[in-house]
Amino acid sequence: MTVSLETDYLGLTLPHPLMAAASPLGRDVDRMHRLASAGAAAIVMPSLFEEQLEHGVYQVHEALEFGSHSFAEAMSYLPEMLAYNSGPDTYVDILARAVAEVPVPVIPSLNGSTTGGWTRYAARLEEAGAPALELNVYFVAADPDVTGEGVERRYLEIVESVRSQIEIPLAVKVAPFFSSMGHMAGRFVDAGADGLVLFNRFYEPDIDLAELEVVPHLELSTPWESRLPLRWIAILRGRVEASLAATSGIHDHEDVVKLLLAGADVTMMASALLRHGPGRLAEVRAALESWLTDHEYESVRQMKGSMSQAGAPDPGAFERANYMETLINYAGRES
Repeated sequence: MTVSLETDYLGLTLPHPLMAAASPLGRDVDRMHRLASAGAAAIVMPSLFEEQLEHGVYQVHEALEFGSHSFAEAMSYLPEMLAYNSGPDTYVDILARAVAEVPVPVIPSLNGSTTGGWTRYAARLEEAGAPALELNVYFVAADPDVTGEGVERRYLEIVESVRSQIEIPLAVKVAPFFSSMGHMAGRFVDAGADGLVLFNRFYEPDIDLAELEVVPHLELSTPWESRLPLRWIAILRGRVEASLAATSGIHDHEDVVKLLLAGADVTMMASALLRHGPGRLAEVRAALESWLTDHEYESVRQMKGSMSQAGAPDPGAFERANYMETLINYAGRES
């Protein structure tokens, strides 16, 4: 039996649901060719940051260095990233060349935290041939005087501003820390999002006890982190009219299978590729196809969302019932 791995994301028909998430592996065309050759169905470029668009390349180094612990795309690759992503014009040139040469969809990314003129740059990315755009809204609401309503409004204003600049599909990558994630998901769609990428990761600072100073700290994701997007994708599947992409903690085919069953349209990998290399994509794809064959699925489309909250035999497993059952059934080590 031939299994179809095809899926749809942001209006694009992809041969399978394994995408390369924004990371240093996609910072230039040669590396994007390697990702495509290794089997990426589509590639998200590392972000072009608001600071670069507002302040210019020669003033951005300090801003990016300060936030290097905060952005997945920066990681510990900052000097190389600046050489790659040295300004808006360079970014557009790389995108235009990638669109022309790389045999899979290449999606640029904008990363911002405030409304402003930088959002107009989305139009230049569309003009360069982008098939879609990923908007990474990232900021820490560290001011105690800012209300939850104020945070939500800020997110939505950024989405609306970028949406007003483009006609291509727009995916919004967000963190999960809203008081009502389901409600916010619907508001993002109402504001113009065609897709949601769940979830962004906050990278926490550490304290160097020898030097007594706050230092950046980053660890690659682990598979257990995929459970948070799994829960919310399962809850949102069929309740929002948007593509759903899973990211964070996707390392092998079992992670991919679970997220597809929950309702993800695609899964995005970064940490696994940084740890094992782009060849990991081919390994996961082969294992995914074998799993579908062994479990007598004809296609990814057939399985997708079959274990979402709407389709699961026990919908409460995604809510409070899961919390109570976990605590009751966990015995721990016997003394």
